[in-house]
Amino acid sequence: MTTLLTGARVLGGEVRDLAIHDGALVDPASIDRDAAEVVDATGLVALPGLVDLHTHLRQPGGEQAETVATGLRAAAAGGFTCVFAMANTTPVADTPAVVEQVHRLGLESGLATVRPIGAVTVGLRGERLADMLMLHRSAAGVTVFSDDGHCVADAELMRRALEHAASMDAVVAQHAQEPSLTRGAQMHEGALSAELGLAGWPAVAEAAVVARDALLAELAGARLHVCHVSTAQTVEVVRAAKARGVRITAEVTPHHLLLTEELVRGYDGRYKVNPPLRPEADVHALREALADGTIDIVATDHAPHAPEAKQAAFAEAAFGMVGLETALGVVQQSMVETGLLDWAGVARVLSTAPAAIGREPGYDAPLEVGSPAHVVLVDPAARRTIEVGHLRGRSANSPFLGVELPGEVRHVWHAGRRTVRDGAVLAAPDAPAAGEAA
Repeated sequence: MTTLLTGARVLGGEVRDLAIHDGALVDPASIDRDAAEVVDATGLVALPGLVDLHTHLRQPGGEQAETVATGLRAAAAGGFTCVFAMANTTPVADTPAVVEQVHRLGLESGLATVRPIGAVTVGLRGERLADMLMLHRSAAGVTVFSDDGHCVADAELMRRALEHAASMDAVVAQHAQEPSLTRGAQMHEGALSAELGLAGWPAVAEAAVVARDALLAELAGARLHVCHVSTAQTVEVVRAAKARGVRITAEVTPHHLLLTEELVRGYDGRYKVNPPLRPEADVHALREALADGTIDIVATDHAPHAPEAKQAAFAEAAFGMVGLETALGVVQQSMVETGLLDWAGVARVLSTAPAAIGREPGYDAPLEVGSPAHVVLVDPAARRTIEVGHLRGRSANSPFLGVELPGEVRHVWHAGRRTVRDGAVLAAPDAPAAGEAA
């Protein structure tokens, strides 16, 4: 099937047509327009398919909260065509069998590509390294390693992990949380945590780990990625490391770009997250760092939980928020509408840069003839108040329920397959990707 998208604002700029055929973008002048499916994209912004470097799909073991299939429905609804699935499953993704299972489940869904992330240490226990080379050589082709949810606190283990990753041109993604400084912590440490009687989580607990790991990455000549940066102090550590030439990249979550610690006043477990929501000054520092490139990408840290896990008392509630369906709207509000990023910048931080960090070829390509047809059409003028019905995954622990956000994903193509039509996720892609059977 050939599809013609007419009048799209490509990356929010030039208005032109895009044509999709056999899984790739082709010259619109080369197609038979009378035989093509025509999609009127007037007023819509065309972006490359979004890529999330930090998603928790929970399967295997956490299917009560999410499965690969339900997580990919959420991903498609949010405009994502590729997600990197974190290793903190049960069993942990520290063997080829587990990463290959996750990869296979993604292929069966067809709604988006799933790239499994391998564990750095066996069982995420921080005691001995997983067989990173075996994971890399598996059918899943692991290129990112992380113990996310746990910090690789042992400096010697982290050094060896970075050295192993360097030999494979892979990346180690660190959950930067010094455990000795955050025991029992519930929220950001400051005047508000004292007022609310909740154990505080100091900013230095994050920055100290990043500073150490930047030095280790420099020593090893390795690629280090910092998960969910949340403080101005960490921004300065990353900025200094980049200035020295360290191969360091960093991500920020949508919720850390918009929400602040003040939301914790109501002791609502929806706002409990790791790392915690921070003060307004940190939010502004994160936005500026994303705009100037100190922070490279936005990653959702989509963390679904069953209702009972979040509806407990705040101290007992699970950490985490879902975010795939709302990420683009939050970035539009916090970065585009504030003038800090244009739509080309959005494509960089939500598509091409995360794909490049994860070494995912084809997803870091621009919307040009010959590129794989991973395409998202967004209506930037739309506004919607987020309701449970907007969430297509299995869990509804979103901090944005009841919040009005701008923008709406209208259509998505993944490798030429239509996965979203008029805002609705398709039960199954409606056309085969290049090289695949119908």
